[in-house]
Amino acid sequence: MRPTLLLAVLGLLISCSDTGRQSSNEPKLPAPDAGISLKPENAALLHLDSLYRSYGVEGCFVLYNLKNDSLSLYNPTRCEQGFLPASSYKIPNSLIALETGVMKSPEDTIFWDGTEHWNPDWNRDNTFAGAFRASCVPCYQQIARKVGVQRMREWTTKADYGQLDINEDNLDTFWLEGHSRVTPFQQVSFLVRLCREELPFRKEHQRTVKQIMLLEETPEYKLYGKTGWAQPDGRNIGWFVGFFERGEEAYVFVNNVENEQAPEGENGVFQRCRREIVETILKKVR
Repeated sequence: MRPTLLLAVLGLLISCSDTGRQSSNEPKLPAPDAGISLKPENAALLHLDSLYRSYGVEGCFVLYNLKNDSLSLYNPTRCEQGFLPASSYKIPNSLIALETGVMKSPEDTIFWDGTEHWNPDWNRDNTFAGAFRASCVPCYQQIARKVGVQRMREWTTKADYGQLDINEDNLDTFWLEGHSRVTPFQQVSFLVRLCREELPFRKEHQRTVKQIMLLEETPEYKLYGKTGWAQPDGRNIGWFVGFFERGEEAYVFVNNVENEQAPEGENGVFQRCRREIVETILKKVR
């Protein structure tokens, strides 16, 4: 993937967006006011219906240009709707881990407790950075338990990250199931502030988390991101969120996708589409 000439894609894709069909029954949540323009009426609308349908999903896409504070959207109604954050929450969770001292550096070890999991990358000791990149749920459950309810609530509130239901009974699962919600707009607001190092965390911690988010680096660009996947009420809810930098340009993106959960082992297309949709959009600008 080479996300070059990104501005050209907006001219190619700006069109009417189909925002009428919504399958999720979750309530809408307001987008936070973080000094950036997240007003759908001021956005360029992207026509991506056929791309999402080709994967058998519905969803939405947000692209925010940090250089000129411009917004481009696909399906803006859904962008205001709340969903479980799933493993996209590993981004704020990592910041909180560093800020509270639960983790000191990307090289810190999270020790495997011996419990066998479906993912072999989880069945071993992991570094902090390795746990993030392997999306190691049990590793981050350990982190959450060490952070504790009070500090987790305090820092998610300070960071203005969604509306999270955190208590003693769900401290290590609240981002995967239950009533916690974050909107695509709120994801964008959070990531813009992370890019600019304007979150209420130490700048060195924000830089560390950005580094462990790095997925691709070439002489031309850097791509940072995190996927997420939750399965509430027989539905797949997926995310690919992040940002990329090219020269002096920087863009935040959020992809949110949803479809009906398939039988175990038959959700491969859904798993791939979270990131592939973003890559497909960017490939159009070559």
